[in-house]
Amino acid sequence: MAFIGSYLTLIGFGPTGWGWLLLTAAAMTIGVSVCGFLAGTVIGSIVTFMQLSRHMGLRWLADCYTTVLRGVPDLLVIYLFYFGGSAFLGSIGGLFGYQGFIGMPAFLTGTLALGVVSAAYQAEVFRGAYRSVARGELEAASAVGMRPWPKFRRIVAPLVLRYAIPGLGNTWQLVLKESALISVTGLVELLRQSQIAAGSTRRPFEFYLSAVVLYLVVTWFSSIVFRRMEARTTQGVRRAL
Repeated sequence: MAFIGSYLTLIGFGPTGWGWLLLTAAAMTIGVSVCGFLAGTVIGSIVTFMQLSRHMGLRWLADCYTTVLRGVPDLLVIYLFYFGGSAFLGSIGGLFGYQGFIGMPAFLTGTLALGVVSAAYQAEVFRGAYRSVARGELEAASAVGMRPWPKFRRIVAPLVLRYAIPGLGNTWQLVLKESALISVTGLVELLRQSQIAAGSTRRPFEFYLSAVVLYLVVTWFSSIVFRRMEARTTQGVRRAL
Protein backbone atom coordinates (compact mmCIF):
# COMPACT_ATOMS: atom_id res chain seq x y z
CA MET A 1 0.00 0.00 0.00
CA ALA A 2 2.86 2.36 0.74
CA PHE A 3 4.23 1.82 -2.78
CA ILE A 4 0.84 2.51 -4.36
CA GLY A 5 0.39 5.70 -2.34
CA SER A 6 3.87 6.89 -3.23
CA TYR A 7 3.33 5.99 -6.89
CA LEU A 8 0.03 7.88 -7.11
CA THR A 9 1.63 10.92 -5.50
CA LEU A 10 4.55 10.77 -7.92
CA ILE A 11 2.45 10.61 -11.09
CA GLY A 12 -0.45 12.63 -9.71
CA PHE A 13 -1.49 16.17 -10.52
CA GLY A 14 -0.42 17.78 -7.28
CA PRO A 15 2.47 20.22 -6.81
CA THR A 16 5.03 17.39 -6.74
CA GLY A 17 3.34 15.16 -9.30
CA TRP A 18 4.36 14.61 -12.90
CA GLY A 19 0.87 13.83 -14.18
CA TRP A 20 0.32 16.90 -16.33
CA LEU A 21 3.77 16.63 -17.89
CA LEU A 22 3.18 12.98 -18.78
CA LEU A 23 -0.21 13.75 -20.31
CA THR A 24 1.26 16.66 -22.28
CA ALA A 25 4.01 14.38 -23.54
CA ALA A 26 1.43 11.74 -24.49
CA ALA A 27 -0.47 14.40 -26.44
CA MET A 28 2.78 15.27 -28.23
CA THR A 29 3.26 11.60 -29.08
CA ILE A 30 -0.24 11.43 -30.55
CA GLY A 31 0.25 14.70 -32.42
CA VAL A 32 3.50 13.76 -34.14
CA SER A 33 2.14 10.27 -34.89
CA VAL A 34 -1.04 11.63 -36.48
CA CYS A 35 0.88 14.16 -38.57
CA GLY A 36 3.39 11.51 -39.66
CA PHE A 37 0.62 9.04 -40.49
CA LEU A 38 -1.30 11.59 -42.57
CA ALA A 39 1.88 12.60 -44.38
CA GLY A 40 2.52 8.92 -45.04
CA THR A 41 -1.00 8.51 -46.42
CA VAL A 42 -0.43 11.30 -48.95
CA ILE A 43 3.01 10.07 -49.98
CA GLY A 44 1.88 6.43 -49.95
CA SER A 45 -1.04 7.24 -52.25
CA ILE A 46 1.32 8.86 -54.74
CA VAL A 47 3.67 5.87 -54.56
CA THR A 48 0.70 3.53 -55.14
CA PHE A 49 -0.28 5.42 -58.29
CA MET A 50 3.32 5.02 -59.46
CA GLN A 51 3.25 1.29 -58.68
CA LEU A 52 0.08 0.85 -60.73
CA SER A 53 1.30 3.04 -63.58
CA ARG A 54 1.85 1.64 -67.06
CA HIS A 55 5.24 3.35 -67.20
CA MET A 56 8.04 1.01 -66.21
CA GLY A 57 10.20 3.86 -64.92
CA LEU A 58 7.58 5.00 -62.42
CA ARG A 59 7.00 1.44 -61.24
CA TRP A 60 10.74 0.96 -60.79
CA LEU A 61 11.06 4.17 -58.74
CA ALA A 62 8.11 3.18 -56.55
CA ASP A 63 9.54 -0.29 -55.95
CA CYS A 64 12.92 1.21 -55.06
CA TYR A 65 11.25 3.59 -52.62
CA THR A 66 9.31 0.90 -50.77
CA THR A 67 12.28 -1.48 -50.72
CA VAL A 68 14.74 1.08 -49.39
CA LEU A 69 12.47 2.65 -46.77
CA ARG A 70 11.34 -0.72 -45.44
CA GLY A 71 14.93 -1.96 -45.31
CA VAL A 72 16.65 1.02 -43.68
CA PRO A 73 16.44 1.40 -39.87
CA ASP A 74 13.91 4.04 -38.90
CA LEU A 75 16.35 5.72 -36.54
CA LEU A 76 18.75 6.25 -39.43
CA VAL A 77 15.99 7.96 -41.43
CA ILE A 78 15.35 10.29 -38.48
CA TYR A 79 19.04 11.18 -38.27
CA LEU A 80 19.20 11.82 -42.01
CA PHE A 81 16.25 14.19 -41.85
CA TYR A 82 17.52 15.98 -38.75
CA PHE A 83 21.15 16.47 -39.75
CA GLY A 84 20.39 16.84 -43.45
CA GLY A 85 17.69 19.42 -42.72
CA SER A 86 19.97 21.23 -40.28
CA ALA A 87 22.74 21.35 -42.87
CA PHE A 88 20.30 22.78 -45.41
CA LEU A 89 19.06 25.41 -42.98
CA GLY A 90 22.67 26.23 -42.11
CA SER A 91 23.43 26.76 -45.79
CA ILE A 92 20.46 29.08 -46.11
CA GLY A 93 21.57 30.95 -43.00
CA GLY A 94 25.09 31.25 -44.43
CA LEU A 95 23.71 33.15 -47.40
CA PHE A 96 22.60 35.84 -44.96
CA GLY A 97 25.84 35.85 -42.98
CA TYR A 98 24.82 33.53 -40.14
CA GLN A 99 27.58 31.06 -39.23
CA GLY A 100 26.02 29.13 -36.33
CA PHE A 101 24.18 25.83 -36.22
CA ILE A 102 20.51 25.88 -37.13
CA GLY A 103 18.75 22.79 -35.86
CA MET A 104 15.89 21.22 -37.77
CA PRO A 105 12.63 21.59 -35.77
CA ALA A 106 12.12 18.36 -33.87
CA PHE A 107 8.38 18.09 -34.57
CA LEU A 108 8.87 18.69 -38.27
CA THR A 109 11.68 16.15 -38.33
CA GLY A 110 9.44 13.57 -36.68
CA THR A 111 6.55 14.26 -39.04
CA LEU A 112 8.70 13.94 -42.15
CA ALA A 113 10.61 10.88 -40.96
CA LEU A 114 7.50 9.01 -39.82
CA GLY A 115 5.73 10.09 -42.99
CA VAL A 116 8.26 8.79 -45.49
CA VAL A 117 8.75 5.54 -43.57
CA SER A 118 5.05 4.80 -43.08
CA ALA A 119 4.40 5.74 -46.71
CA ALA A 120 6.40 2.71 -47.82
CA TYR A 121 4.10 0.44 -45.80
CA GLN A 122 0.92 2.29 -46.67
CA ALA A 123 1.73 2.10 -50.37
CA GLU A 124 1.84 -1.69 -50.14
CA VAL A 125 -1.44 -1.68 -48.20
CA PHE A 126 -3.12 0.49 -50.84
CA ARG A 127 -1.76 -1.59 -53.68
CA GLY A 128 -2.99 -4.81 -52.10
CA ALA A 129 -6.39 -3.22 -51.44
CA TYR A 130 -6.66 -2.11 -55.05
CA ARG A 131 -5.81 -5.61 -56.25
CA SER A 132 -8.64 -6.93 -54.08
CA VAL A 133 -11.28 -4.79 -55.79
CA ALA A 134 -13.40 -6.85 -58.19
CA ARG A 135 -12.52 -5.95 -61.77
CA GLY A 136 -16.18 -6.14 -62.70
CA GLU A 137 -17.04 -3.13 -60.55
CA LEU A 138 -14.40 -1.01 -62.24
CA GLU A 139 -15.41 -2.23 -65.68
CA ALA A 140 -19.06 -1.42 -64.91
CA ALA A 141 -18.13 2.18 -64.07
CA SER A 142 -16.24 2.50 -67.34
CA ALA A 143 -19.09 0.88 -69.27
CA VAL A 144 -21.56 3.58 -68.22
CA GLY A 145 -19.17 6.28 -69.38
CA MET A 146 -17.96 7.48 -65.97
CA ARG A 147 -14.99 9.81 -66.29
CA PRO A 148 -11.72 9.03 -64.43
CA TRP A 149 -12.11 11.46 -61.52
CA PRO A 150 -15.77 10.61 -60.67
CA LYS A 151 -14.87 6.95 -61.09
CA PHE A 152 -12.01 7.28 -58.63
CA ARG A 153 -14.02 9.34 -56.12
CA ARG A 154 -17.20 7.27 -56.18
CA ILE A 155 -15.98 3.76 -56.95
CA VAL A 156 -12.25 3.20 -56.59
CA ALA A 157 -11.47 5.20 -53.42
CA PRO A 158 -14.35 3.81 -51.27
CA LEU A 159 -13.63 0.22 -52.31
CA VAL A 160 -9.88 0.55 -51.77
CA LEU A 161 -10.48 2.14 -48.36
CA ARG A 162 -12.76 -0.76 -47.38
CA TYR A 163 -9.98 -3.29 -47.98
CA ALA A 164 -7.16 -1.05 -46.73
CA ILE A 165 -8.46 -0.13 -43.26
CA PRO A 166 -7.17 -3.26 -41.44
CA GLY A 167 -3.71 -2.78 -42.91
CA LEU A 168 -3.77 0.94 -42.18
CA GLY A 169 -4.62 0.14 -38.57
CA ASN A 170 -1.50 -2.00 -38.31
CA THR A 171 0.56 0.76 -39.92
CA TRP A 172 -0.80 3.29 -37.44
CA GLN A 173 0.30 1.11 -34.55
CA LEU A 174 3.75 0.93 -36.14
CA VAL A 175 3.91 4.73 -36.46
CA LEU A 176 2.82 5.15 -32.85
CA LYS A 177 5.66 2.96 -31.62
CA GLU A 178 8.21 4.56 -33.93
CA SER A 179 7.33 8.00 -32.54
CA ALA A 180 9.40 7.11 -29.46
CA LEU A 181 12.52 7.31 -31.63
CA ILE A 182 11.91 11.01 -32.27
CA SER A 183 13.19 11.72 -28.76
CA VAL A 184 16.75 11.62 -30.15
CA THR A 185 16.05 14.99 -31.83
CA GLY A 186 15.01 16.60 -28.55
CA LEU A 187 11.25 16.34 -28.95
CA VAL A 188 9.71 15.86 -25.52
CA GLU A 189 7.24 13.10 -26.27
CA LEU A 190 6.13 10.38 -23.88
CA LEU A 191 9.33 8.35 -23.76
CA ARG A 192 11.55 11.43 -23.50
CA GLN A 193 9.44 12.87 -20.69
CA SER A 194 9.62 9.55 -18.87
CA GLN A 195 13.40 9.61 -19.17
CA ILE A 196 13.55 13.16 -17.83
CA ALA A 197 11.29 12.33 -14.91
CA ALA A 198 13.19 9.13 -14.13
CA GLY A 199 16.47 11.00 -14.11
CA SER A 200 15.13 13.76 -11.88
CA THR A 201 13.54 11.49 -9.29
CA ARG A 202 15.74 8.40 -9.67
CA ARG A 203 12.59 6.29 -9.86
CA PRO A 204 12.69 4.92 -13.41
CA PHE A 205 10.39 1.94 -12.85
CA GLU A 206 7.38 4.07 -11.93
CA PHE A 207 7.71 6.40 -14.89
CA TYR A 208 8.44 3.75 -17.49
CA LEU A 209 5.50 1.77 -16.14
CA SER A 210 3.33 4.87 -16.54
CA ALA A 211 4.58 5.25 -20.11
CA VAL A 212 3.60 1.65 -20.83
CA VAL A 213 0.10 2.27 -19.49
CA LEU A 214 -0.34 5.44 -21.54
CA TYR A 215 0.90 3.75 -24.73
CA LEU A 216 -1.52 0.87 -24.14
CA VAL A 217 -4.42 3.27 -23.58
CA VAL A 218 -3.70 5.05 -26.87
CA THR A 219 -3.32 1.71 -28.65
CA TRP A 220 -6.58 0.39 -27.20
CA PHE A 221 -8.49 3.52 -28.22
CA SER A 222 -6.92 3.43 -31.69
CA SER A 223 -8.01 -0.18 -32.15
CA ILE A 224 -11.59 0.77 -31.32
CA VAL A 225 -11.53 3.62 -33.84
CA PHE A 226 -10.21 1.45 -36.66
CA ARG A 227 -12.66 -1.36 -35.87
CA ARG A 228 -15.55 1.07 -36.07
CA MET A 229 -14.23 2.49 -39.33
CA GLU A 230 -13.97 -1.00 -40.74
CA ALA A 231 -17.49 -1.86 -39.60
CA ARG A 232 -18.85 1.33 -41.15
CA THR A 233 -17.20 0.76 -44.53
CA THR A 234 -18.40 -2.85 -44.69
CA GLN A 235 -22.05 -2.16 -43.92
CA GLY A 236 -24.25 -4.07 -46.33
CA VAL A 237 -21.38 -6.22 -47.55
CA ARG A 238 -22.08 -9.92 -47.55
CA ARG A 239 -19.34 -11.79 -45.74
CA ALA A 240 -18.16 -15.22 -46.82
CA LEU A 241 -19.17 -18.03 -44.45
